[in-house]
Amino acid sequence: MKKVIISEKPSVAKNIADALKIKGKQDGFYEGESYIITWAFGHLLQLYDAKDYDAKMAKWNMDNFPFIPEQFKYKVKSDPKDRDKEDFGAKKQLKTIYSLIRRNDVDGIVSACDFDREGQLIGDSIIYNSRTGKQVYRLLLNEWTPAEVLDGLKSLKENSELKPLQDAGVSRQWADWAIGINLTSAATLKYQKGSGKALNIGRVLLPTLKIIYDRDMEIERFIPETYFKFTALFKTARNEHYEGTYQAGGEEKFKDKAELEAVQAALEGHSGMIADKKVEKKRELPPFLFNLSNLQGFITSKYKGWTSDKVLKVAQSLYEKKYITYPRTASSVLEETLAGKAAKVLNILKENLPYKDEVVFTKSRRVFDSSRVESHSAIMPTYMIPKSLTADEAIVYNAIKNRFIMQFMPAAEYEETKIITSVPESGLKGDFVSKGRVQLVEGWKKVEKIDSKETTLPNVQLNEQVEIAKTDLSSHVTKPPKHHTEKTLLRVMETCGKGHEEEDSEEMMESILAGYSIGTPATRAETIKKLKDIGYIEAQNKNLLCTSLGKRLVETFPVRELFDLEFTGRLEKTLSDIEKRKVKKDDFLEMIFGFTSESVERIKSGKAEILQEVSRARKTAEVLGKCPECGTGGIIEGQKGFGCSNWKSGCKFVVWKNDKFLAALKKKPTATMVKSLLKKGSANVKGLTSKKGSKFDAILRYEKDVEKGYYSWKMEFDNKPKAARKRK
Repeated sequence: MKKVIISEKPSVAKNIADALKIKGKQDGFYEGESYIITWAFGHLLQLYDAKDYDAKMAKWNMDNFPFIPEQFKYKVKSDPKDRDKEDFGAKKQLKTIYSLIRRNDVDGIVSACDFDREGQLIGDSIIYNSRTGKQVYRLLLNEWTPAEVLDGLKSLKENSELKPLQDAGVSRQWADWAIGINLTSAATLKYQKGSGKALNIGRVLLPTLKIIYDRDMEIERFIPETYFKFTALFKTARNEHYEGTYQAGGEEKFKDKAELEAVQAALEGHSGMIADKKVEKKRELPPFLFNLSNLQGFITSKYKGWTSDKVLKVAQSLYEKKYITYPRTASSVLEETLAGKAAKVLNILKENLPYKDEVVFTKSRRVFDSSRVESHSAIMPTYMIPKSLTADEAIVYNAIKNRFIMQFMPAAEYEETKIITSVPESGLKGDFVSKGRVQLVEGWKKVEKIDSKETTLPNVQLNEQVEIAKTDLSSHVTKPPKHHTEKTLLRVMETCGKGHEEEDSEEMMESILAGYSIGTPATRAETIKKLKDIGYIEAQNKNLLCTSLGKRLVETFPVRELFDLEFTGRLEKTLSDIEKRKVKKDDFLEMIFGFTSESVERIKSGKAEILQEVSRARKTAEVLGKCPECGTGGIIEGQKGFGCSNWKSGCKFVVWKNDKFLAALKKKPTATMVKSLLKKGSANVKGLTSKKGSKFDAILRYEKDVEKGYYSWKMEFDNKPKAARKRK
């Protein structure tokens, strides 16, 4: 007799077949002596649409909501190009899987889908919708290397043991369906004019949008304040110089300039004295192993053009190619049982390193701690070394490999010096503070050639006299908070804002283990991408900002709980508790369905306001003026910029909507501005914002540098050139 193994993707099925040395590939499966290996393409089944339960739901009508089916049902997933049709590939593969399950020579089914609640749901939905009475097993692996596959098949679990994981997956799916279908429909009917597009409402979408909105509002409401600092340059008897910053009462930023002017005057004719000197040796440990969010944050902040969604796709590819362990993990440490495997991998990876003698395996609790692992261990390389990688795969693989090697290198060591210089005869309350840092041991920083910022101070002694060579009273302006990037947003989502200041803090790890989060490692990248796609947020370089539609939604939508990080965190924690058998699926769903029904009633009774107007009729693009580049095309507005209609013929003239120069002035190009530039060569622009936060008006020009071949912005005041900034 044989067993049918169902994997989540064709590439994983091939890994299993390779491990079992099965070569016989047929249409939709591999077959060997003891196993038949087939595959899904992710979800082959999806929940019914509302109209599948009741024909009246085919047309959106506010009276039909809330709508919660008495029993949730599944169907073949829809064709992405036509939701009313079944996906041909999915239907064909399901037919293949069901025919294999029903074969007389098959006595068992093995679900080999990913070991998480989505993977459990994918496998179980296929298997149990086949209505088989045959024994079902579960293959639980963290990597797809041949050795792991063979070991895993020797220790299969009964699939019934994974019922809590299935319950969590089903609860997530049904809850998101109920909230998404009901609230999206009700919100679209209430707040949108026109049809053909929905106003998306989701359990994870809205709190993520609110994080970005809150930061945007902080920046918008920020009022810059001027403060002053005072520094002195001291000279030793050996003609060595060092700088100190004046501090009084632990404060080095002063609002009152006159206070520091008095300090400056009090120093006249006096010399300084070394009042205190402290030298400390400090150790710096490497950052923790990557979980998915930290990997996404590291890559997106270090490399241009990367999004968290792209990082996940590349990591998933490396996982399916057997080069790394399961990437969709929230853990930054490894299970203690993986120590032997980690030692083997380390010995292979360090072989050709110039500093291999410094790479020594140790089973430290900072790396191996089962109590801090949530479902899956941190991401690490496998023993299989890639022979060839794409440029993108190399970036992600090397980051994971280097972070792993760092754990077994010596700590970086440095010497930190703090000198307090006083001016006793001046009568000042404060002193001058100087800090120095010198690297002693490079340690793990060798792996990625990380430069340490060094400030060397002279070797002074206590009570030594020093001259005051120079003083400086400088003016500064407080800066607003920075816009969220994918890295900072992922960090807030990961812990619902708890313990997110320091990526490698103990508090951060405890928050993750507690289960409070927005979404899961697997879904956060998809959430950010969807927010961009539906027009609630936009990316300006690495920054994420709310669009006007996103702002209006946050300020208008009455179901405030969905914007609340604490509320969303509790829901995610409850799903985590279902996996741990602490909460029952039915209790959770009863709460969700009640919340959904109450929310729909709140939308119905709330104040009507149009947030989005949708027109099905395709508008003819207005020609704003003649193209200054080719001279024949017309400039028209597109989704991302104002460009030439001859772009297909090679004309590259464009004024981007996320133009860096204008963005720095807190401005976006408008059709009116572009019209003026094309007609008069200049545009009078009001309400620009300076670096210090003050508003001003100016005349802008967009002119071509003939020698360099690109257009630059020029700014004028009263028709007299005052500043010119260029953008390539």
